Amino acid sequence: MTHDFRRRATEPELLDAGVSPEEAARSLADLRFVNRWLGGRRSLLRAVSPYLAGGGRLLDVGCGSADLPSFVVRHSPRAVRAVGVDIKAVHLHHAPPEVLRVVADVRVLPFADQAFDVVTASLFLHHFDGEQVADVLRGLFRLARRALVVNDLHRARVPFLFGRAVFPFTFLSPVSVHDGLVSIRRAFKPSELRDSFRAAGLPGVRIRRRFPYRLVAVAERA
Repeated sequence: MTHDFRRRATEPELLDAGVSPEEAARSLADLRFVNRWLGGRRSLLRAVSPYLAGGGRLLDVGCGSADLPSFVVRHSPRAVRAVGVDIKAVHLHHAPPEVLRVVADVRVLPFADQAFDVVTASLFLHHFDGEQVADVLRGLFRLARRALVVNDLHRARVPFLFGRAVFPFTFLSPVSVHDGLVSIRRAFKPSELRDSFRAAGLPGVRIRRRFPYRLVAVAERA
């Protein structure tokens, strides 16, 4: 089957629809593996470090089992208090104790404006379609005192072909194989991500490509 990588796919991911707790646990373990070995952790830490050099508060939305905010907490030179938000409580059951866990929908988050120094979204934004992307970005930026950092996939044929060849032999869960390939097809081109930030009223975003196929976008508060 061939796919058109000129446009974002709209096919849903299985983990979003809901799977058994056992299957969710295996899929979350696969996501931690991806973040560890394919650049997610280091890319995020590099992006947030300038805003947390003196410590501070970090919010990570769509955090899954919260391995990324945990990594930031453990590798920051000053004390960072991290909050991880996910819509599914079963995902947060696997979160480490140094991350405060909150079950909530990203569209109705229970936090005050600028309650956090940095707000992050990793491998999360591509779950939204159309105008929803700008709406989510606008809401997240409202919560950030210093910066919003988005760490997501760069849509391209090469990572898709790599994933189709490697994921079935690497991942513990068939859900991860399916969702990993769908995620690549739902991901952004740099220009699309920039347009979404502009639509959210955040035209000053900086977008950088990170190895292997990641996009890191940073919108600072003036």
